[in-house]
Amino acid sequence: MLCAVRRTRIKICGVRDAATAQAAVDAGADAIGFVFEPTSSRYINPSEAWRLLGRLPPFVTTIGVTRNASLERFVQIERLCPTDFSQLHGDEDEESVRACGPRVIKVIAFNDETIDAQLRRWSRVDEVDAILVDAPTPGAGRAFPWEPLAAAHERHAGGAKPIILAGGLTPDNVEEAVRLVRPFAVDVSSGVESSRGVKDHDLMRAFCEAVRTADAAVYST
Repeated sequence: MLCAVRRTRIKICGVRDAATAQAAVDAGADAIGFVFEPTSSRYINPSEAWRLLGRLPPFVTTIGVTRNASLERFVQIERLCPTDFSQLHGDEDEESVRACGPRVIKVIAFNDETIDAQLRRWSRVDEVDAILVDAPTPGAGRAFPWEPLAAAHERHAGGAKPIILAGGLTPDNVEEAVRLVRPFAVDVSSGVESSRGVKDHDLMRAFCEAVRTADAAVYST
């Protein structure tokens, strides 16, 4: 009898060069994130990202990250570098999200008082395929208490869109995060960097190994 295999997907975000992209894939990343927000230290020009995308092996998912981009800007990026998913990392409203769909990952900042409403809100939007839950201060590289999110995730089991966990994840804490929250995927950027915007290949490998260790404990039968 065959059993379904459950595992946590891994996204490494803020990739800016071919060597890092290849190292992320070799480490076991399922998805690569390209940051198209010009103010970010991890920014990559969409045309350059398209060249990197063309060198990725089959079945690696690509995700373009924007923040409060105008629809005109969003369409321009999509023309230059059409990724598999679009991650909206700002204060976009439902109308904007729908216009950028389909295949949208909507980012929300965790707040214990609003998490239930936020999960309900974005789960009702058809164009949203997953909800990424980030730290209260996104991009700060600091984790937040996962227990309240785990409880909210449990309350919405079967009703909410898949959850992607982000915010201060590192090779040292991601195993615990996966065990507690059991998200569909985890997203890491600063937690696998040797300096801001510079990915460390050893840290990426250690991060992916930690996720697989957690999966073996959580989903083994």
